[in-house]
Amino acid sequence: MNRALPDVRLRVPTDEDAFAWHRVFADPEVMEFHGGKAAELSVYEELTARQRRHDAEYGFCLWSVLDESGEVIGFTGAQPWPREWGPRGEIEIGWRLARAHWGKGYVTAAAGMTLERVRAAGVRSVVAMVDARNARSIAVTQRLGMRLAETYVTPTSQRKGHCYRLDL
Repeated sequence: MNRALPDVRLRVPTDEDAFAWHRVFADPEVMEFHGGKAAELSVYEELTARQRRHDAEYGFCLWSVLDESGEVIGFTGAQPWPREWGPRGEIEIGWRLARAHWGKGYVTAAAGMTLERVRAAGVRSVVAMVDARNARSIAVTQRLGMRLAETYVTPTSQRKGHCYRLDL
């Protein structure tokens, strides 16, 4: 049975959103596949500033996800793949969400909006890099219609990562 997706809003992250992201990502469960703990606040301050630049330059970024009440509950969006390994030169979509909002359709709704926005910006295909053990994110890629295209071993953690692709 398909349930209706929740009403979410995406916005270019503000300076204040760095604090919200830091708070949301302080949960070890949220960070299980991202090093296990939140980065220092300064990392999120730089990340939100970089996303504002990406929005201005590309027309897309990692947007703050707001729930029905307007609370920042994570991020979803797209950015150029930032590393020297993996799908270099490609646009990656990604998401990270507060634990209290898991399993309710927020990521699927926000990622669907992301696909619409990057398509409108002229992007022809996207990738999603997902830790091979992250069943929840793998399920999101499947709901989005993405296909497993490649497998990588991440240089830092030596974990297997899946690269999913979708032509827009």
